[in-house]
Amino acid sequence: MSEVKPKPLVPADYLYHLPDKPMPQGSISYEEFLEWVDEDTHAEWVDGEIHMTSPASYKHQNIKGFLESVFREFVEAFDLGEVLSAGFQMKLPGKSGSGREPDIIFISKPRLNLLRKTFLDGPADLAIEVVSPESIERDRITKLMEYAAGGVLEYWLLDPNLQEAIFYILDPQGQYQLKPLDSAGKYYSQAIAGFWLKPEWLWREPLPAVKDVLKLVGGAAYQNYLTQPPASDL
Repeated sequence: MSEVKPKPLVPADYLYHLPDKPMPQGSISYEEFLEWVDEDTHAEWVDGEIHMTSPASYKHQNIKGFLESVFREFVEAFDLGEVLSAGFQMKLPGKSGSGREPDIIFISKPRLNLLRKTFLDGPADLAIEVVSPESIERDRITKLMEYAAGGVLEYWLLDPNLQEAIFYILDPQGQYQLKPLDSAGKYYSQAIAGFWLKPEWLWREPLPAVKDVLKLVGGAAYQNYLTQPPASDL
C-alpha cells in the first residue's frame, strides 16, 4: 500500500515571504496559526488550515492606501473608533471559524474591547476587500458568506479591473442585502456615521487628494476640527 502524503500547503511556485519556522501540518488551532505566522506573511486561517495569498498589485495598494488614509483621518476627527489594514487579522466566530485579513477594517468605539495584540476577536463593523485577479472567488463568494455568517455589519467589495463597487449591509436575519448609491452617485456608510463617498473616485488616475475628499465629506464639522489647537499634552 502506498504512503498517503499530506496535501502541500504552499504552492511549489510560491515565491514570497514565509516565516523562519516549520509550517504546521494538518488541522491546526487559531492559536497555533498565530504562533507560526508573522506580519510579513500573506496567509489566512480557514477551517483549521493555512491558506496562502499573494502580495497585492500597485493599483490594489494605491486604492487601499487612499481609502485607509481617508478613513483614518475621518474616524480620528470624529472620534469614532479604529481603522486597521491587512496584516491585522479578523477572527470570526462559528463552528470552524476563520482568521481573515481584510484589506481594511473599521471597529467602532463600543467594540474596541474586541481588539487583541495581533487580531480582532470578532467581526468588524466594516470590512473592505479590494479584489485582485487571484482573489475573485475568495472575495466575491467565500468571504461574502463568511462575513455574513460571522456578523460583519457592512462589507465593501471593490474591483479595480471592472471598476465595480458593491456594498452589502447585514439584515436582521443575518443575510447581506445590496445597498445602492443615491441619485448623486454617493454611497452612505451605515457603519461609519456621517461618512460617504463616490465610488467613481476610486477609479481615477491619479486618485483625488485625500485632503480634498475629507473637506468635502466632512463638511463644516471637519473644517472646524482642523482649526482646533494641538492637544496640550504633546
